[in-house]
Amino acid sequence: MTLSRDVMSRAAQVRLLICDVDGVLTDGKLFFTSDGQELKSFHARDGHGIKLLQRTGVETAVISGRNSPAVALRMDSLGVRHVYQGRESKLAPFEELLSLLGLTPEQTAFVGDDLLDLPLLRRVGLAITVADAHFSITSAAHWTTTQAGGHGAVREVCDLIMHAQNTLPAVIESYF
Repeated sequence: MTLSRDVMSRAAQVRLLICDVDGVLTDGKLFFTSDGQELKSFHARDGHGIKLLQRTGVETAVISGRNSPAVALRMDSLGVRHVYQGRESKLAPFEELLSLLGLTPEQTAFVGDDLLDLPLLRRVGLAITVADAHFSITSAAHWTTTQAGGHGAVREVCDLIMHAQNTLPAVIESYF
């Protein structure tokens, strides 16, 4: 992983990681059963990365433009306490999180993939897009993952933050 000094410096300050859901934690595809139930697919490595990052003291949150019971279930299973769904404007929940957690924008990272994410990408300390993000927002990012959304991109982000904060070696060592 080749990282600029700017990205490393920004990642070292992160105390809150916020992710979009569709296209970031999922591959963006929407599946519906014949009775209208929505199904989503989440990557196990992304979930494991979130849990590892939480162990280092970094808070995690999701802000999504859509409502989905599957998202609520998955985030609950990962211990993500801050879940905002049905929020086309992501700035209000962001400001609420800053106030609730006593953080500054510089202490936050956000991972997005499409136009709804642009205002928040411009506001956070570390703006990240996934490899298959819409071309119109990649210029707003400080860093872009090598993996596509729903295919391990969030794990890359978690590893980046832990690497910058020098917590990754201890996390890895805990498995020996």
